Amino acid sequence: MASRAGQILPCNEATEPERPPPVLTSDLHEEIFLRVASPSDLARASAACVSFRRLIGDPPFLRRYRSIHPPLLLGFISSAGFQPVEAPHPSAAVARAVARAADFFFDFVPRLTSLNHWHPCDARGDLVLVDWRRFTEADRKERLSLDLAVCDPLSRQYLLLPPMTDDLLASVELQNQDMFNSGASFIPSGGMEDETSFSVMCWMHSETKLVVFFFNSGSDQWTVGTSASWDDLGLHEQVDSLSSSCQCAYGCFYWKVDYANKLLKLDMGTMELSTHDLPPDHDDGEIVIVEAGEGQIAMFSQPGAGTSLQYYNLLQNGNDRSHEWHMKSIIPLPAQYTSECYIRGPAGGYIFLAGNSKEQDVGHSAFFSLEIKSFKIEMVSRQTFRFRYALPYFGFPPSMSLRRIQGYEVVSFLS
Repeated sequence: MASRAGQILPCNEATEPERPPPVLTSDLHEEIFLRVASPSDLARASAACVSFRRLIGDPPFLRRYRSIHPPLLLGFISSAGFQPVEAPHPSAAVARAVARAADFFFDFVPRLTSLNHWHPCDARGDLVLVDWRRFTEADRKERLSLDLAVCDPLSRQYLLLPPMTDDLLASVELQNQDMFNSGASFIPSGGMEDETSFSVMCWMHSETKLVVFFFNSGSDQWTVGTSASWDDLGLHEQVDSLSSSCQCAYGCFYWKVDYANKLLKLDMGTMELSTHDLPPDHDDGEIVIVEAGEGQIAMFSQPGAGTSLQYYNLLQNGNDRSHEWHMKSIIPLPAQYTSECYIRGPAGGYIFLAGNSKEQDVGHSAFFSLEIKSFKIEMVSRQTFRFRYALPYFGFPPSMSLRRIQGYEVVSFLS
């Protein structure tokens, strides 16, 4: 006889064998990994286990994960290359891996000559929009051509966008030799596009008018969005150029008119162009338009050289054409850096600053992030080489990169 828990048991009673733990199915694995908040931790998990690596490398899983979790700030790109974020920033390790794996000089994108290079003008997720301006002689007139490409620095895939045809320019009474300035930007998808779709806006202006064109990867062609003369916009003889960057907030694009106290707005819903006054003393300096909640916009600005940023909200009085800017906060810039900061963004809930060190023996510049909600400023990277204008670059670890341009028909560069 044997006893268990004080009971007399028959000698022939067999003890129950321990049951093995339940086997986790692939579906359960996927649901567990979708809840890993850090893409860095997920990448490390994939490196530790072959079965995990197969799951995390599955494109449907990557699309689900990337739709749930925001991309990481990895660094800043410019025509001078890539500057990764540095420790103690949580993305520092991933940023170093991306810097080793990617080509941020865009040498994989074809070009006609070796004299010029592609310049990044916008970034959206893993994709970078690059441009290349070239001048040629045509009919004894100087002709400006703007080449654009969308590329993925990690996979080294690219799509050359078709050129603006003479017929398209003529439809809006514009010719290449009339172009005074131009620029391009991704159009935010608002979550309505899949991972392999994107849209681009290109603006061109002459001495007399502004024209906006649109490109969609699904149609593979440019269309005219809208146009207006400077006279119609009340900007006669005021427009030298538009700011090189534009910001999108609540479905509208905004440009600062250089050397003027004016803001140019494009409503993407109505395709209407309009102008609005900025606060006094904003002829020079940088501005960033941001979403302030409940459909209201706000602005960070640095008019001229200063030691702080100014934060304004826009109060509307009944209609869009009657409004006033009200300064809400003054945000001190980092004391150990010069006031010659530039501001860029917004992206991922932040705007970004750059400044030069006041200490002569240090001799480096630095990038800072400013959280829009809290105004908290943190240094995210030093600049190992000088470049003034740079784009914040967000993405995922190389192991989680999607080949998003794969399958597109590449347009001939010579067309």
